[in-house]
Amino acid sequence: MFKGSLPALVTPFKDGAVDFDALKRLVEWQIEEGSTGLVPVGTTGESPTLTHEEHEAVIEAVVEAAAGRVPVIAGAGSNNTAEALRFMEFAKQVGAAAGLVVTPYYNKPTQRGLVAHFEAIADAVDLPIVIYNIPGRSVVDMTPETMGELAKHKNIVGVKDATGDLARVSFQRMTCGADFIQLSGEDATAHGFNAQGGVGCISVTANVAPRLCADMQAATLEGDFAKALEIADKLMPLHKAIFMEPGTCGAKYALSKLGRCTEEVRSPLVGLTDETKAAIDAAMRHAGLIN
Repeated sequence: MFKGSLPALVTPFKDGAVDFDALKRLVEWQIEEGSTGLVPVGTTGESPTLTHEEHEAVIEAVVEAAAGRVPVIAGAGSNNTAEALRFMEFAKQVGAAAGLVVTPYYNKPTQRGLVAHFEAIADAVDLPIVIYNIPGRSVVDMTPETMGELAKHKNIVGVKDATGDLARVSFQRMTCGADFIQLSGEDATAHGFNAQGGVGCISVTANVAPRLCADMQAATLEGDFAKALEIADKLMPLHKAIFMEPGTCGAKYALSKLGRCTEEVRSPLVGLTDETKAAIDAAMRHAGLIN
């Protein structure tokens, strides 16, 4: 259903507003470069600083631009169950293939609370859910046992795992089954993640290097991990440089170097330091993206 390289799309801005023309051009480029899915309005898409109206407008624009050529997994998470339900209902209404629903952040639910949250959404909206487990941001970690319980629901089909723990893939195969879709949420370990049983990556770096990320993912899925490692070596400096500061800022700066969108971000994010810009420039040269 969902596999390969799925960029966690940035949301381009121009003079403070969403630049929908640039967004549509990004979608077209991503598809041309081999991305196998698109994930708008996640954290990389600056969902925390988009209004609800902007959030929904971005989802709709990406679905329309993709036009069924690749699946769109719409960012639909919230620490408010009712709000997450609203985003999921909208995603279904406009034709998204699934919703990406993050573990509720800040209010720190128990494992029972996580089950209640995800089951309420899955029961109410007949649209596949990809759980987004990112303890570093949400300060709550869904255990493999809890995920296994949720995987029994017909609408809960996979996970974006940003724990950075490669053993999780195996543990989640034990509790969720081998058919449960496991997507990496961390670029630097995406190669190893697939070796453990993952089938793709929801990637920040794929914003900037979609062809390389798509080719690396394709190689792993074909079982050619030696070829995939060669590509991963080209990408590793870029993974590192983009995350020297928040990944959104790094990705947008790199995209601005490619003429794809501005580097504009919304407060409290700010533009990059000269040191980080220089590191990204060097990493892009290493990957063959610029001269």
